[in-house]
Amino acid sequence: MYGNPYASMMAQCYMMQRKMNSNIRFFHASPDAPAVDVYANDNIVIKNISFKELSSYLPVPTGNYNVKIYPAGTKTDAIVDTMVYIPERSVYTIAAVGKMPDISLYPIQEPISQNKSGVACVRFINLSPDASAMGVIFPDDSVVFSDVPFKGISSYTCTQPGTYSFKITSSGASDTAATVSDAPLDANAFYTLYMVGTSEGISELDSILVSELR
Repeated sequence: MYGNPYASMMAQCYMMQRKMNSNIRFFHASPDAPAVDVYANDNIVIKNISFKELSSYLPVPTGNYNVKIYPAGTKTDAIVDTMVYIPERSVYTIAAVGKMPDISLYPIQEPISQNKSGVACVRFINLSPDASAMGVIFPDDSVVFSDVPFKGISSYTCTQPGTYSFKITSSGASDTAATVSDAPLDANAFYTLYMVGTSEGISELDSILVSELR
């Protein structure tokens, strides 16, 4: 009995589509690195991205990728040359972290399920390579996140939609290291509040609030 070649072809197409549904974006979080170009398997995928910038999301197949990062407009003396594995059905922000010459890539997983709770959910990630553990204070002076070290990732906390300002402080200290002012938080959305920069010398500490793929 012969199989159905059309059904077989459709099954193969379905499997290929399933392997195409991961999404990644790149975050330049290295405070002393220049603007860079990003290559995956020797193909340029992101051009001229500067410190504190995030790329758009890129759809990619699952698998292993050789990622090289060069100063923008060049293709010699890679700043980063490493392998990154992208799992199937996943969403990641790939952050370049640390200071030169010891920059590395830090994959940060994002939710793949939609937020249908009716509230806004926020987490905090500390990407400042030399700052102490950090915390985040909401407008009502409640400490929402505390003691988050370099490359630490908090759990999500959820709040009613609205406009918020955040203060980021060193854990146990009252001085404000950075602020986010009048940030709109939408219902049914996930956000990450990033701490970047350095505590002294290279760049000022700064915070960036970004929304995640919906």
